Amino acid sequence: MTATAFAPFGDVLNCDGAPDKIINAGLCGRFHDRALVDVGDGRVGISLFRSTLRTLPYTLDLIERHPEGSQAFIPMSMDPFLVVVADAALTPQAFITAPGEGINFHRGTWHGVLTPLSGPGLFAVIDRIGDGPNLDEHVFDTPYRVVLDD
Repeated sequence: MTATAFAPFGDVLNCDGAPDKIINAGLCGRFHDRALVDVGDGRVGISLFRSTLRTLPYTLDLIERHPEGSQAFIPMSMDPFLVVVADAALTPQAFITAPGEGINFHRGTWHGVLTPLSGPGLFAVIDRIGDGPNLDEHVFDTPYRVVLDD
């Protein structure tokens, strides 16, 4: 997964490169403003998700999107996870994050469900809290099979 390849769908959240600023008496590097949190007319919510571990090959039969706001997943471990996104034609594309790397889906991006491949499957999630529906789901007539590309 690279920031460039993922850019049409959202932001990659990592600590690559030098920090933007050194803080806390020189003991902490701040990697500033790594994602756009878009909540429209709602408010920012911080939640915790604990998801069942999955394995590859993985059967992709459902994707979803949130038309009213962005959604960030930040793993609370150093374990990579599977990220599936889809374009407007609902053609899926799969990525595996680097250890400790998170992602932020842009508003309206079709994506697979949370898919940890190892570890505790525990994530901090930052997304929109507000009135009105904010979830569209699409079930594929023929599921896709996600495999590790060597």
